[in-house]
Amino acid sequence: MLARLSIRDIVLIERLDIEFSQGLAVLTGETGAGKSILLDAFALALGGRGDASLVRQGAEQGQVTAVFEVAKNHPAAKILADNGLEDDGEMILRRVQFGDGRTRAFINDQSVSVQTLKAVGAALVEIHGQHDERALVDAATHRRLLDAFAGLEKDVAAVELLWAARRSAGAALEAHRAGMERAAREADYLRHASDELRALAPKDGEETQLAARRTAMMQGEKIASDLRDAQEAVGGNQSPIASLSAAVRRLERRAGSSPALIEPAVKAIDAAINALEEADQHLTAALAATDFDPLELERIEERLFALRAASRKYSTPVEGLAALAAKYAADVVLIDAGAEQLKKLEAAAADAGSRYAAAAAKLSAARSKVAEKLNRAVNAELAPLKLERAKFMTQVEADAEMPGPQGIDRVEFWVQTNPGTRSGPMMKVASGGELSRFLLALKVVLSDRGSAPTLVFDEIDTGVGGAVADAIGARLARLAGQVQVMAVTHAPQVAARADQHLLISKAALDKGKRVATRVNALPAEHRREEIARMLAGAEITAEARAAAARLLEMAA
Repeated sequence: MLARLSIRDIVLIERLDIEFSQGLAVLTGETGAGKSILLDAFALALGGRGDASLVRQGAEQGQVTAVFEVAKNHPAAKILADNGLEDDGEMILRRVQFGDGRTRAFINDQSVSVQTLKAVGAALVEIHGQHDERALVDAATHRRLLDAFAGLEKDVAAVELLWAARRSAGAALEAHRAGMERAAREADYLRHASDELRALAPKDGEETQLAARRTAMMQGEKIASDLRDAQEAVGGNQSPIASLSAAVRRLERRAGSSPALIEPAVKAIDAAINALEEADQHLTAALAATDFDPLELERIEERLFALRAASRKYSTPVEGLAALAAKYAADVVLIDAGAEQLKKLEAAAADAGSRYAAAAAKLSAARSKVAEKLNRAVNAELAPLKLERAKFMTQVEADAEMPGPQGIDRVEFWVQTNPGTRSGPMMKVASGGELSRFLLALKVVLSDRGSAPTLVFDEIDTGVGGAVADAIGARLARLAGQVQVMAVTHAPQVAARADQHLLISKAALDKGKRVATRVNALPAEHRREEIARMLAGAEITAEARAAAARLLEMAA
């Protein structure tokens, strides 16, 4: 329900804070006091159209904040969750209107789009009557209301699931058919290409690996020549090791006669021989590492040539040949096994369609049956509202050729305002005053289902009085037993039934140079005076006060 409404710098409202409670709240006041301004401001907070003219003269911006207490399982909570917004049980809707026409929207102090604000606002509040943002004007909501009245929400959800399954099965069938048609048109080419690529058997990453191996082999071949030359110099026929060894042996035979001269030289030559032998070992190992089979290099080059030729032929990078081969193979399988799979998919689609059609037909029958019950309930409310000659009708038109997620029905509320006149859609046939009363009767019947938690009725008692106004007040009070109701009214019979009475007035400021709208919650002792004013007009008489007291006593 709406707990608080705060308005800053909107038209004639400078600063306004209103606390609301459960039940029926009425807003009364003289014509021009600002009741419409209040509703315009409220609608702005709910996502209504912004307008620079709403900003109070002399202010740069206006702002409206509406605070709601909402149950955790309410549809508005799901909208917040779907948009990644936090929800702690209290929803704060805020709209800032700038003087240049721009607006900004916030929910729980988080910036949101106007569309999101409007979706949440529509889930929390319905406005009926003279205001532009009347609920129920869209016939698309009539089906939802009929389903809510009948308690068919679970049946509708089941139909929605079957509709999704039907569409999924149909999409799979169409995709398979399209694949078969495409494959059939290219059958010969596909078979040839599939056979060729299967024989080639390309692998992911193969080109990179082969090219790297080829580069390593070609570089090794160049190095091997230098290694062989070095090995020949160190350990081949021209190696100095043999001559050095012979020199060492000759010196060793002379060592006994002159050891001090010979032994250092022998040690140095032995070290040189050892170094040369070690170098020869390293060169031998290096040559072994660079050794490769020339046939392997030839095979690598042939493989790379084949892969790159296929790449050019099929206009596909070498890295994509493996995927292309898999696709062509799948297309060939589709040609060979497609007919059998087609039969299975056709059977699945037909089964899904049959199950949807059966559920939709059952739902349609339930809607048609409950429509009569809804008609009787609404028509029973019309006579006290001075619509005793009118008739309410729920049109349920089933068309199996136009299925949808919620079934095959188009639901619209129709009325006949007088016997012998043409019936038609309620929003087109009923006049403004009649429409407001039709909507009131409908909302009374639907009060505990399919309704927003806060309902606003804007002067739905216009042009009526006496018993009709009293009937409107009685129904608003009944409705307020289920949901929060706010009513802008000029009827004392309606005001007398209020749980909360708010008086809207204008106050002169700056020695009469400007005015501002004020809203005061009337205590019990002041309500009689306001209702007497509504009865008598400018001059409140004792008779008017007595009549006001009787209305309050009857309402109590």
